[in-house]
Amino acid sequence: PAAAAHTRALPIYGTLWAWGANGSGQLGLNNNINRSSPVQVGTLTNWASVAAGGSYTMSIKTDGTLWAWGLNNFGQLGLNNTTTRSSPVQVGTLTNWASVDAGFVYSIATRTDGTLWTWGNNGRGQLGLNDVTNRSSPVQVGNLTNWASVAAGSSHALSRKTDGTLWAWGFNSTGQLGHGDDVDRSSPVQVGTLTNWTKMDGGGSYTMSIKTDGTLWAWGVNSDGQLGYFSYIYSPVQ
Repeated sequence: PAAAAHTRALPIYGTLWAWGANGSGQLGLNNNINRSSPVQVGTLTNWASVAAGGSYTMSIKTDGTLWAWGLNNFGQLGLNNTTTRSSPVQVGTLTNWASVDAGFVYSIATRTDGTLWTWGNNGRGQLGLNDVTNRSSPVQVGNLTNWASVAAGSSHALSRKTDGTLWAWGFNSTGQLGHGDDVDRSSPVQVGTLTNWTKMDGGGSYTMSIKTDGTLWAWGVNSDGQLGYFSYIYSPVQ
């Protein structure tokens, strides 16, 4: 995920720990004090997964509920407002959230029914809703029910379907969508035609992905050699 200078960890037993910058309450400790070592977030032991965004955090509990805290200037917490929170707040009342990731100021998630949801900043079409309108609460992307996993870059989004295909949309100035060009997309577009993608992650303006054969692929900006190559890559390269 496109995280800023704050960190989350989920040790055994489902406790949640945080440290680093905390100017927007993104550590979830009910204050704005920076921490240089891990501090437990509350006392609960049912945290299942966590994603760190620009200055905010999203997390899913073992009961399938979704929680958010930190900066909320674009509605990236999904709470139907733009109020910043310094401790975890539940997003809606549903108990079927399966995966979540946080971009710089937008969020993307799947539910157990295979549907895809996004919210927050949409200036580059990263919400996949075929427009550039911000949303402050989760909105379904299309009506398909075969989305399996998600990954958020800074302002571009990725999702894998159950058939192993990879889809990307949003900001594309350096080819981070893998479509062979630098044109932004405001709705999901398949990356190539392959059906053997298994994992992916989005950086600031680049993407990394793994196939079922264990090979690693990369594309997008490469100014600091983050792709392991010598120039920008506009399509997946092993």
